[in-house]
Amino acid sequence: MTGAADPAAAPVVARVPVLNAANALTALRLVLVPVFAASVVVSAMSHAGWRITACLIFAVASVTDLVDGWIARRFGLVTSVGKVADPIADKALTGAALLLLSWYDRLPWWVTAVILARELGITALRFWVIRHGVIAASRGGKIKTVLQILAIAWYLWPMPAALAAVGPWIMGAAVLVTVVTGFDYVAQALRLRRPTG
Repeated sequence: MTGAADPAAAPVVARVPVLNAANALTALRLVLVPVFAASVVVSAMSHAGWRITACLIFAVASVTDLVDGWIARRFGLVTSVGKVADPIADKALTGAALLLLSWYDRLPWWVTAVILARELGITALRFWVIRHGVIAASRGGKIKTVLQILAIAWYLWPMPAALAAVGPWIMGAAVLVTVVTGFDYVAQALRLRRPTG
């Protein structure tokens, strides 16, 4: 008896296929971005029906953003492709919505600038510290995402005047949570980069 480990007894690590349900939802979100953008452009030149269409497309795409990560974690379908594609699809959808809303004077440009600067900055920060660890999505980050989706949908839907006045308050809350969680992620990144020992 040599005491050597039996190679046959070694645990087999299953390789996660790139083509899986989570990545398919991410890909769907990317495909829906130009469709959504086109519907917003048409809605600016047409009746309220196209605004409703644009809002519904945005809602469907946003649901894929909330679901694909859960599926990946729940069923062990996390892939390197998904880790890169998911934030790209997320920022593409949010960015397109904010830019178009500002372009058509439905949303102040400073709001778009603040949110996009934070989103792109945190994405870059995640890549900057990826060798040292992963900045996990916090509860505040998830609240931020939900508030942004709700606020954008509110601006897209042809609301009556009384309800439309609520939109800026929802967007204000989204901006506040976006900025606060941004500082929190910066603090996490600095802790990960701090030399140990």
